[in-house]
Amino acid sequence: MENHWKSTDEWAALEGVPAKDEESLNAVGMRMVGDLLDWFPRRYEDRRHFDAFPAAAGGGAVCLRGMVIDSIKKRLGGKRSFYEIVVEEQGGNILSTNTIVCRWFNMPFLHRMVAAGHEVILYGKPKEAGGRLIIDHPEFEVVKEGERNLLHLERIVPVYRNVSGIPQRRLRELVYRCLENLDGASVAPVYELVPGQDRKAALWAVHFPESMEATEAARREFAREEFFILQVNVLWRRKKFRDQSGRSQGQKTALLKEFYESLPFDLTGAQKRSVKEVVADMRDPRPMNRLLQGDVGSGKTFVAMCAMLLAVESGAQAALMAPTQILAEQHYLTFRKWLEPLGVRVALITGAKQESGTLELEGAPQIVIGTHALIYDNVAFENLGLVVIDEQHKFGVSQRGRLIRQGVMPDVLVMTATPIPRTLTLTIYGDLDVSVLDELPAGRGKIVTALRVKPKVSEVGKFVKEQLTEGRQAYLVYPLVEESGSVKAQSATVEHEKWVKRLKGYEVGLLHGKMPPEEKDRVMAQFRGNEVQVLVATTVVEVGVDVPNANLMIVHNAERFGLAQLHQLRGRIGRGEFKSYCILLTDGKSSEGMEKLEVMERTLDGFKIAEEDLRLRGPGEVLGTAQSGISDLRFVDYLADTALIREARDLAEGLLREDPELEGWPRLREMVGDGEGLEVS
Repeated sequence: MENHWKSTDEWAALEGVPAKDEESLNAVGMRMVGDLLDWFPRRYEDRRHFDAFPAAAGGGAVCLRGMVIDSIKKRLGGKRSFYEIVVEEQGGNILSTNTIVCRWFNMPFLHRMVAAGHEVILYGKPKEAGGRLIIDHPEFEVVKEGERNLLHLERIVPVYRNVSGIPQRRLRELVYRCLENLDGASVAPVYELVPGQDRKAALWAVHFPESMEATEAARREFAREEFFILQVNVLWRRKKFRDQSGRSQGQKTALLKEFYESLPFDLTGAQKRSVKEVVADMRDPRPMNRLLQGDVGSGKTFVAMCAMLLAVESGAQAALMAPTQILAEQHYLTFRKWLEPLGVRVALITGAKQESGTLELEGAPQIVIGTHALIYDNVAFENLGLVVIDEQHKFGVSQRGRLIRQGVMPDVLVMTATPIPRTLTLTIYGDLDVSVLDELPAGRGKIVTALRVKPKVSEVGKFVKEQLTEGRQAYLVYPLVEESGSVKAQSATVEHEKWVKRLKGYEVGLLHGKMPPEEKDRVMAQFRGNEVQVLVATTVVEVGVDVPNANLMIVHNAERFGLAQLHQLRGRIGRGEFKSYCILLTDGKSSEGMEKLEVMERTLDGFKIAEEDLRLRGPGEVLGTAQSGISDLRFVDYLADTALIREARDLAEGLLREDPELEGWPRLREMVGDGEGLEVS
């Protein structure tokens, strides 16, 4: 955890912190008082007013106060058990019997923490099960008898990320003591964005606010500071990368012109614009570091081909790394189809196979396509001048770096089919130049998206048969591989058997992530060749499956998939000239799920979908924890604030213009290092 100010007080400065608490704090990276002040609340509970006990399930999480009137501890068999309490609302109508059940699975020690007679504060999302209102695994605090401590009650109370071994109440008390003993000068910022700001007052407003307006204003200031440091890091890394000497490629364009003339279609305006940007980058002696961002089916592969032809004609090799065997093989077949007639030697290297085209006798391959095998199988490149990384978010920073280091300052082009809102692009990919493919090629079939709530299986089967009768193919996607006792959703393996019976006369294949790679490849090859007409699958088909004859995608339990996943799945159809259909099936029980699916029904625009995903789930959920650097941010929710991100970017650019080596800001210079800094993927 990076301390954003210069407080260096050891825990000894806080008298009475037990050794076991110090151990717990150290375990999560908190070694000094300043680190604890950096542990900002993840949410707040307004304990001046509690929610009324709900009468029915639905809606969001609630914060309740009540009395435990009953409890039960039960073993389910084996080591599995659950503990349950019944909580009654207090202070209402004397005849009111509003109660709610809270239960915890496999946490037998809880009966020692909360039991009948305790007054509790609960936070969680109610659901209905067996005719009862239940909150599973709620957050809770026991109110001590007669307590009127204004730190925990009758105020806006901070709720922190859990620290194992330290309950919320204890953590709250430690933070309060830190603030009481804090010397304002000890929390001077790394870089003073607001001269004269009372940072001690701002910290009080964040941890123990008098109003939500006060905490919002303070949090926004700290968020701006955090994004400023992130942007300085990103721009510093970009500057250091561009200061390196690379290679000038792409002066000769005969191969590129020949490629253009061989295409039976014209590239889109967005593709031509992106190729021009790539050509300019490759001709520049500084190494290219460009992101090619395009919606599913927007033609990123053809832009990558153009870049690779420029490298080949410059006498260098080009490598393309894809995340899966299926996608690598598909690229290999596509590249051979278009480039071997031009005399370009193409090879495939994956963990399962190695192939080269018909021109291997003429010399080493000029274009090498592969999976992780390119970095782990000791592939010897003679002169690697261009690295292309497809679906780059599937690879870690170190994996990409390992391939890049196999060349001598090669140009780098990374591609993603996951549309990313502009604010996140600036934050995550701020060190890259960005090309956007915002047009789809002509000649693609129209895609109709329809949302259906609890349709009859017979109606779904009838529609599938209608499409198959016309010679088309279909994907039937399920959220689970196998049935699960804990998740109420359909599974691919069980439903596959049912579809085999329903669709007699047609071949129905099964594809999921637990199958051996060779079997997955075989099934996919059969589907591509129309030996299999219907593919029952999980999200393993989300990326890289290109079957122009497949025009039907039916997603079962669609509410269980994320918007980005659904958009990727829909991108598997509409790749031929036939009218295509994406049918989203749901039980309609989740209002959030319905809102998400209605977004899919309204638009095909991946960038609009990405913005909605950001709005509905927030940046933390959209990005996940895989984004190194982003997962350490305290203010992930502000990543959706375009004005704040742009302001931080402008401030960072201004500072680096005035002081390119950060000589006046030694602590900031120390944080960005030598251009490595905060790695993001």
